[in-house]
Amino acid sequence: MAHAQISMYLPPDINPTQAAIAYGCRALPKLNEELQSEDLLTRQKALMALCDLMHDPEHVYVAIDTGCLESLKALLKDNNDMVRIKTTEVLYIVATHNVGREGFLEHDVILALSYLLNDPQSACRKNLHLAFKHVAQLPSGAQGIVNSGLIPSLVWKLQREEEEIQGLLLDTLAACLMEDATEALGSHVVPFLKQKLLSTNDDIRSKAARTLIAVSIPLEGKNQVWQHDVIPILVHLLKDRVEEVQANAAGALMYATVTTQGKYAALDTEAIHPLLSLLGSSLSKARLNATKALTMLAEAPEGRKFLQSRVPVFRVLEDDTSEAVRRAAQIAIKVIEWKP
Repeated sequence: MAHAQISMYLPPDINPTQAAIAYGCRALPKLNEELQSEDLLTRQKALMALCDLMHDPEHVYVAIDTGCLESLKALLKDNNDMVRIKTTEVLYIVATHNVGREGFLEHDVILALSYLLNDPQSACRKNLHLAFKHVAQLPSGAQGIVNSGLIPSLVWKLQREEEEIQGLLLDTLAACLMEDATEALGSHVVPFLKQKLLSTNDDIRSKAARTLIAVSIPLEGKNQVWQHDVIPILVHLLKDRVEEVQANAAGALMYATVTTQGKYAALDTEAIHPLLSLLGSSLSKARLNATKALTMLAEAPEGRKFLQSRVPVFRVLEDDTSEAVRRAAQIAIKVIEWKP
């Protein structure tokens, strides 16, 4: 005769580390209540559940409407390491959605997160910088980070963070400095980026060169790039083994050579030959940036004289697959063939 036996084990689909999610529209309000609980385990389980739910933008919208962002902001100051780590993870996932990034701006989450820039837990800091990176993808988000006065702190952290986090910092800075590079230029960003251009890490070199593009847009940035002897390093990176590094270095030179000092610094370091080599790159971005940089150098009499025999190379680019490259090649030919 068979006997009923109750198993000692939990059902296979039950996760004991995650809060049970209420049904339907009650789910997120209940989790928000649990985030505010005095019980540590309850807060941790609620955060684990939110990490799963926040991958859906509809849940993000409801969570913001329910007041979860305010509860999460309070948890950023929690004494428990795991609570802070999971809170920053939830916020980073929220920031991957447009509705989440807008929520960050409306609820001042950027400033609340900034208090963890020096958190002893590297996982916490990594999640924080992932959130900043995603927020900065929106022009209003990048401007929000600038307006929060965080740029000097982010530049300073560039010298002290782990290499993986440095890459995230450079992503954020590249986007923010496109909006306003003033504070960064006053915080010695150019010498710091110069050092990163010499990194053995391919990703760091590429992102440092990309950030220099944003730095070099204002006149003060162009002047500082010349004053700190960054141009010879950029010319050297035109021959880097990584195509993305080459393309970004050419982009930085494109802006840095707008000034007369920048033009002659590039000509003195023989930038024309490696730039001409990049015209045959498989990356359209590299071909475009190299063409524009050579156009800048052709504005100097010495550069124009040298490039006059290379006009056929630019003629080939008039049939390039990229419309931007075709237009840039046409402008380059006009500048090179210009006669006073």
